[in-house]
Amino acid sequence: MNTITNKTLETLKYDLVREGLVQFEVVEQAEEIANAQNINIGQALVNSGFLTEEQLIKFLESKLHTPFVNLDDYDLDVKCLKYINFSDARRYKIIPLFKIENTLTVAMADPRDLFAIDRIMESAECEIDPVLASEESILKKIDDYYKTEISVGNISTDANSGYDWQDELHKEDLSDNHIQKIIRAILKQAILEGIHEVTFQGEEDGLGVNFKKHGVLENKGVIPTALVSLFSAKLKTLSELDPSVSEVPQLGKLCFKVDNIIVIASVSTFPTIMGERIFLKIYKPPKALDQIITSKTELTEVKQALEKPGIIIVCGSSLSGKTHVIYSLLLEAAKSNRKNIMTLESISKYELKGVNQCEFNENVGFNMDKAARFIEFQSPDMIYLEGIKSKEAFDYFSSLVHNDKTIIMEFMANNMDDLRAKMAFSDFDNLKSMITDMIFIHSANSIEVFNREILQKYLGG
Repeated sequence: MNTITNKTLETLKYDLVREGLVQFEVVEQAEEIANAQNINIGQALVNSGFLTEEQLIKFLESKLHTPFVNLDDYDLDVKCLKYINFSDARRYKIIPLFKIENTLTVAMADPRDLFAIDRIMESAECEIDPVLASEESILKKIDDYYKTEISVGNISTDANSGYDWQDELHKEDLSDNHIQKIIRAILKQAILEGIHEVTFQGEEDGLGVNFKKHGVLENKGVIPTALVSLFSAKLKTLSELDPSVSEVPQLGKLCFKVDNIIVIASVSTFPTIMGERIFLKIYKPPKALDQIITSKTELTEVKQALEKPGIIIVCGSSLSGKTHVIYSLLLEAAKSNRKNIMTLESISKYELKGVNQCEFNENVGFNMDKAARFIEFQSPDMIYLEGIKSKEAFDYFSSLVHNDKTIIMEFMANNMDDLRAKMAFSDFDNLKSMITDMIFIHSANSIEVFNREILQKYLGG
């Protein structure tokens, strides 16, 4: 995954020292934090309390001679949203304000990001006039305006809809966007058919498109050999991966639109002797907790568990929707705005307001082991852990309950008997003793909540 930078601040960071706003050691420390957390140095300075956002904005305004716009009370021209898509807006921290003749005025957190400006100029087909705005206010406006235009609702999953991505493939479309339309068509068909895993892998006549359903790969057609390199490069670019690299694995994230809904997919590439294999895992937008747990008694039980130290474990089979339920738990916990909620994830599936989401970045050595050593220094009240597997990790994070932490973790089990068999191993004795609530996903329409007393009787320990 690419490191997030702010070219303006990278250029001016030592001017902060020269003007007495921070010390040299603070800049170095902020760079270390920025690299570890995959954020830019400005975010690191503000998040760590070295500078306020107001101080940073005033500094940039004076150095760049670029006007600052306070977006809090600013009404954007919604007609201009069409010039910058949601994915680019989030990626480059940029939002359109208004257009006069052939010039589009945009608010940017990083006005010297010439790559972003060039990309928007190319897609919008007009001149760009950047102004300065705070990153936080830009992201808020993106959420407010784009999600007004693209409301999150239910996606129809009628497998008999007759939609076929190959109709897009065979169109006589010579435009530069044809490959992107093919990608969108494949993902739309996956959503319509209720598919969460899509694989692209080498075949004799091109790149096979496979949907995974009920644990079995089903071939849905082939991207011809002549288009494979263009297809792979475009998919990687959209996922913020390096299109020139195919010899080593890469992990990225794709944000795409299906009808009126923004959907997120993690994208993993892996080299094979048949060429690069690309795997996508699609995540549904999280729902409110009361839409998932419909029993008032069970809902109250879970809400109480979110307010006290202990472990909440979410169980189910592969592709049962464990992450979806966990994100709903995090949204519920963030409502009070009284807790420091942190996540440790390979990829953040959706940005959750009020939650400090942390993505691992192996490029700089930020993995589960390093996160485990340092996360307590952030004084979290609640931690969500994705995919921990070792006994040491289970024991360490279970022990945090003694320090008044609430831990949310997932556990794969195909059914209750499978759960009992796995939990019978002594490796999980410490974990079992700390569980306050378990949510078991039997199916999309059947979720059961077990409190501590019932669970201890069922699992023992």
